[in-house]
Amino acid sequence: MDKIFSPADIEARWYEHWEASGYFAPQGGDTSFCIPIPPPNVTGSLHMGHGFQQAIMDALIRYHRMTGKNTLWQVGTDHAGIATQMLVERQLEAQGTSRHALGREAFIEKVWEWKAESGGNITRQLRRSRSVDGLESGAFHHGYGPVRCRSNGFHPAV
Repeated sequence: MDKIFSPADIEARWYEHWEASGYFAPQGGDTSFCIPIPPPNVTGSLHMGHGFQQAIMDALIRYHRMTGKNTLWQVGTDHAGIATQMLVERQLEAQGTSRHALGREAFIEKVWEWKAESGGNITRQLRRSRSVDGLESGAFHHGYGPVRCRSNGFHPAV
């Protein structure tokens, strides 16, 4: 037996098993309880404030699951489209170019590249932090599907 405990190996192995076995999938009784995760910015990593929020939501989901409810902790990423745009623009500026020089399509591609890098980091952090449900069905809130929903779902103020 090793003298030093290394949780990373054990956590990764068990989490993969639990996820593959569907232990975090919605299941339970006739009533439901769902928490949509207020999405962290895709502009960086989770911080202690997110950790505190996650702990509270984790306790609520586990409590309702233990009472027999069909529970879901639905993941989403990014609510900061403008902040994401500014971050990518700064990266381009550091490379000696701009969104205007790239053009709309190339700039959007750069934003999606950053989302894949940063959003993937956030999802990995959520997985390591606890048993988050709905990671496989998480949504990037500024993606094409949600954009269509927002543009068709909101009515102009009268």
